[in-house]
Amino acid sequence: TTAIIQGKKRFRISEFIQDDPYFVAKVVPFESNRALTKDKRFNALIASVKDLAIQIINLSPNLPSDSVFAIRNIESPVFLVNFISSNMNISVDEKQNLLAIDDLVERASMVLGLLTRELQIIELKNQIQSKVKIDLDKQQRDYLLNQQLKTIQEELGDNSHTQDIAELRNRSKIKNWPDNVAEVFNKELLKLQRMNPSAMEYSMQLNYLEILIDLPWNEHTKDNFDLKRARKILDQDHYGLETVKDRIIEYLAVLKLKGDMKSPILCLFGPPGVGKTSLGKSVARAVDRNYIRMSLGGLRDEAEIRGHRKTYIGAMPGRVLQSIKRAKASNPVFVLDEIDKVIGANINGDPSAALLEVLDPEQNNSFYDNFVELEYDLSKVMFIATANNLSTIHPALRDRMEIIEINGYLLEEKLEIARKHLLPKQLSEHGVTPEQLKFEKKIFERIIDGYTRESGVRDLEKKIAKVIRHQARFIAGDDSYNINVTEEDIRKILGPIKYQKEQDDKTHIAGVVTGLAWTPVGGEILFVETSLSRGTGKLTLTGNLGEVMKESATLAFEYLKSHGSEFGLNPEVFEKWNVHMHIPEGATPKDGPSAGITMLSALASAFTQRNVKPRLAMTGEITLRGKVLAVGGIKEKILAARRSGIKEIILPSDNQKDIEEIKPAYIKGIKFHYVELMSQVIHLALADSKVAKPLNINY
Repeated sequence: TTAIIQGKKRFRISEFIQDDPYFVAKVVPFESNRALTKDKRFNALIASVKDLAIQIINLSPNLPSDSVFAIRNIESPVFLVNFISSNMNISVDEKQNLLAIDDLVERASMVLGLLTRELQIIELKNQIQSKVKIDLDKQQRDYLLNQQLKTIQEELGDNSHTQDIAELRNRSKIKNWPDNVAEVFNKELLKLQRMNPSAMEYSMQLNYLEILIDLPWNEHTKDNFDLKRARKILDQDHYGLETVKDRIIEYLAVLKLKGDMKSPILCLFGPPGVGKTSLGKSVARAVDRNYIRMSLGGLRDEAEIRGHRKTYIGAMPGRVLQSIKRAKASNPVFVLDEIDKVIGANINGDPSAALLEVLDPEQNNSFYDNFVELEYDLSKVMFIATANNLSTIHPALRDRMEIIEINGYLLEEKLEIARKHLLPKQLSEHGVTPEQLKFEKKIFERIIDGYTRESGVRDLEKKIAKVIRHQARFIAGDDSYNINVTEEDIRKILGPIKYQKEQDDKTHIAGVVTGLAWTPVGGEILFVETSLSRGTGKLTLTGNLGEVMKESATLAFEYLKSHGSEFGLNPEVFEKWNVHMHIPEGATPKDGPSAGITMLSALASAFTQRNVKPRLAMTGEITLRGKVLAVGGIKEKILAARRSGIKEIILPSDNQKDIEEIKPAYIKGIKFHYVELMSQVIHLALADSKVAKPLNINY
């Protein structure tokens, strides 16, 4: 049974008569409110109540939309307030309080407040529901797409994204890397998981993580501290080079005693072909370390050392960390080849400055690569740099390295190297056994003296290889050939002799003197030729001379003018003869101060028409005061003199200390004269005898 009850009028209970079985009471009806239709404030209040009620109905999905029509058509303010009050979503106590208010304005104001509260609650609820709905929609969409992608990958047999992440995570578990590196790796791995595999950033992120995990963080090979074994290996691979070998043995000895120390940073400086680069492999084998080599020749971009920032497309770490990654250990023997060929500061930065951090023992324990964006410890790496010319190395970079000079080889040393190292190596590379082809000592001597002119043995190795290749044709074809290589075979294979052992000028022409020069490829001899012709005292210089050599020639000429009387020369003769000074091989640029005394001797010989002592060479710088100053490259110059059959050498007195440091084998058979004054040079260089058919200088 359903009962519908309609309220007719409000009343107040004055007395209860009974309460069982139902309530009976005396009531007093409320008086009807007076009309307020002309009150503007009341009308505005009623309009606000009506508007709020309509807004609540529109925002509430559970309320019928017809209610809006009903409210808009209610004209009685009393009925409107009562209608809204009875349908509001408020508590019973609040409804009772509304019912008990007699004043219509007060009751309408309370209804307005309750409606405002209800509207705020509904709006806040709608905002929360909308936000939750958006989040749920995105999650549901992502979940649905991922499930579809997973299904497609399973159907195609392609689940590389999941495999990549699983593989990286498994590999990271066995890495013994620093905590900060592990933290960065895990953070970047989470980024990778959230990326779409088809996005460009995915491959960049994957590449970064793979490089990070491939670097040998805290991974070191165990050093072998057997000093005798290390020395034996070094001697097996290279002949001579005692200074370098001693330095490696010293390092191993200290490391064995101390247990931990910074690796040395060596710079092997010397002419090409003396074994600087190959020595790095021997050092690695001697100490049981991995070996890696990086060529710096022509390097012009600083990013090649420090790497590019990983945000760039195609970014990679610098070549230093790439090499460490290939070495698979944090303590390899690292050869920096041709460090003197690095291009200086340019538009791409300064590679030499970038190398400062790599080669500074105080800084390289925290080397920062722009791609990895983490500090890497290079302090355990044994760096060995090689160079031909120290003058082209950045001064600050040169200061950070321990310079070890490697000189050229003597004939006797080249013979031993050819016999013990070059010949077995080339026979093996060409598939020829020692029984099939033999070289005698005199054959090596013929190749060294007649077909090579170098401080090292690189060209010698090429000549030996050429002979073996030629003979290999007969061995492979079962043709007859000489097992013992003869001098006739050498002439046939290598052609006519290219160099004479002695280059001493036997013509005894006035004004021709032998000098000694240093070049990046070793020492060389050069001839200074001077001729006189009648004229007005003009000095002409040819031979592609640099500014320093031109200044030396001018100094020598002015000295001879001012001291001509000491050599029996009339001062007027210098105004009657033109002087032409030439240094052969004009296509080759020549510069430096060390030819000063050679030019002076040539001028003195030309004007006095006296012979220059045979098989005599010299080097030294001159001053306007008549002093002879020290020069560099003495060891290389002496080797060049020995190759050319020089028996006497004039040197500045200050260079005597350099001779004392040279092994006796290098200076055997050479007599040295030490001078301080230019006058001493002339007296030592010139013989007492005149040349044949001398010029009449003092005419």
